[in-house]
Amino acid sequence: MYMMKRLLFLSVLILTLVAARPAAELFKTSRGSVSFSSEAPMEIIMAKSTKLVGLINTSKNSFAFQVAVISFEGFNSELQREHFNENYMESTKFPKVKFVGKIDGDVDYDKNGNYPVKVQGKLNVHGIIKEREISAAITIIGKMITIKSEFEVSLEDHDIKIPTIVNQKLAKVITCKVQAELAPKN
Repeated sequence: MYMMKRLLFLSVLILTLVAARPAAELFKTSRGSVSFSSEAPMEIIMAKSTKLVGLINTSKNSFAFQVAVISFEGFNSELQREHFNENYMESTKFPKVKFVGKIDGDVDYDKNGNYPVKVQGKLNVHGIIKEREISAAITIIGKMITIKSEFEVSLEDHDIKIPTIVNQKLAKVITCKVQAELAPKN
């Protein structure tokens, strides 16, 4: 009987210690993608990168994401991809797109659910940093965080020049979609 009580006490103690452990604070992307579309009068251009990397710090409600410009694929032609990298995004000079900031909204990272939030931060595209507030949806399932967002980026805001000859083939405002799954960082 004494051993049974002791075993029960130890079990309760272990469960209490495990439950009292703080939840993971840093989550890193396990899978992430960024896609964009340019819907101009004469042409629709779409491309996607599955090379999105990022972190969320749940204790500070902060985030940092980046993607290599050269990693976008799916253009209408290889020449279009080349022009994107060399003429418009100048990917050798500005190799990454970055977004760093804070999550504004009530998110219980320990409770499954869907949380609409605003993310505020600095979006760095083509070497030009702009303060942005973007709507996003965070979903918590178990120990996984999924974040999804759709927003627009003005080429003029980031000093991306469109030659007159292709003015009708490139939209002045690009629609971007981001989706990332994040797992606790070990």
